Amino acid sequence: MGGYMPEGGGGRAARAGRYPPLASLVVSTIAAFSAVIVIAVLHSAYDDALSRTRTLLGHNLEPTPWHPFPHDKGRPPPRAALRCASYLACLPPLSQPRPAAAALAPNNASTRPRRQCPSYFSAIHRDLAPWKRGPGGGGGVTRALLESARARASMRIIITGGGTRLHVDLYYACVQSRALFTVWSLLQLMRRHPGRVPDVDLMFDCMDRPAINRTEHSGEGAPPPPPLFRYCTTRDHFDIPFPDWSFWGWPETHIEPWSREFKSIRQGAKKVRWPDRVPTAYWKGNPDVASPLRLALLACNDTNLWRAEIMRQNWDEEAKSGYQNSKLSSQCTHRYKIYAEGFAWSVSLKYILSCGSTALLIDPLYQDFFSRGLEPRVNHLPVSTVGMCESIRDAVEWGNAHPDEAERVGRRGQRLMQDLAMDAVYDYMLHLLTEYAKLQDFRPAPPPTAQEACVGSVLCLADAHQRRFLEASAASPATAEPCSMPPDV
Repeated sequence: MGGYMPEGGGGRAARAGRYPPLASLVVSTIAAFSAVIVIAVLHSAYDDALSRTRTLLGHNLEPTPWHPFPHDKGRPPPRAALRCASYLACLPPLSQPRPAAAALAPNNASTRPRRQCPSYFSAIHRDLAPWKRGPGGGGGVTRALLESARARASMRIIITGGGTRLHVDLYYACVQSRALFTVWSLLQLMRRHPGRVPDVDLMFDCMDRPAINRTEHSGEGAPPPPPLFRYCTTRDHFDIPFPDWSFWGWPETHIEPWSREFKSIRQGAKKVRWPDRVPTAYWKGNPDVASPLRLALLACNDTNLWRAEIMRQNWDEEAKSGYQNSKLSSQCTHRYKIYAEGFAWSVSLKYILSCGSTALLIDPLYQDFFSRGLEPRVNHLPVSTVGMCESIRDAVEWGNAHPDEAERVGRRGQRLMQDLAMDAVYDYMLHLLTEYAKLQDFRPAPPPTAQEACVGSVLCLADAHQRRFLEASAASPATAEPCSMPPDV
């Protein structure tokens, strides 16, 4: 029997008619492979181009603030879709004359003395002391000194036109939407205090940890410190603390703007009186943030031995459930709430104090702008990192043995946050920039690489979720004079 023959005949002629030659297959394979390589190269080039694109959006796929992320090297690239057309520019600002005195203070209230700023405003003088002119100070903020801060900055912010125009020169993208909300905060300051915001040129870093070490800029012959703004500082750094983005909302964690969130927490706190709350200490958060302190805190999770309940926060699960189990307004059920720093300072401090529970602060290293108003045994109880579990237990047992006094400590902490209304936040920003502007020895002007930002362009850059938070935190012109700064002593 003959073997199986393909239909249409057999032999070499039949095979040649049915299949392409081997040479053709090789050429086709090479061509296809080359096309794949070209596409990959083009995709890589496009991705690299986006990574070098200046944008306020940041890159939400980068590690979030509750995970470790690099501080100096390998900063998150600004990979974000361009949501605003490149030709979109801010229109020239409308004239915003300073409100008349009668409008600022109706019913002849202008004759009343201006309210005094909270005591922690005096820290502005200390923060800016390295650049003061004269004995014991520096030579002011020169253009060269400002440029020296660029290596540590995420962006440069320039305000001109008597507080009417804002330009941003972005050097790298910030984590999540920090840059977007920080720029928004300054635009709202300009709306809040029209005609008062000075022309300034400053470098800003949106990463967590301070970078300007005092030891490198102290002593005879040491170079002056570069002026760098960020959200926190320490006693060992010269970084200038500035209100963090979460005061205008944190869309990635569904935390509302501060004015709304504080009101919600305070309402939640009213549901359980201090004496009726669980008589132990409570902490809920993520310990996996390169924080030895929080990892050590896990060992204190024993309500019988240490009088503490330590809860691990699973942010992945919270995101899936729409953050229903992490509402801050529902976490005021314990008499004592623990504040433990993470990778650096934590925005949670203001939410913990807002509950009216007695706050237990574990030896804070970092300082934000308002935490300088904290006083041990006045508006919080201190906890030592040495023998931390024992220290927590001792604080709880003291409070339970002195409930009236412990409750007053909690109420004073809540009152500190009540006084930290957005009026106070904007006043702090205004006074800080005003004092900083006095130190500049040059006239601010945006560099050619800077782009103007305005309310419309920021809202255009934001997605729908971010836009809701931005619009909810929009400011209106102040109806009262800014608070009066404490003297520089």
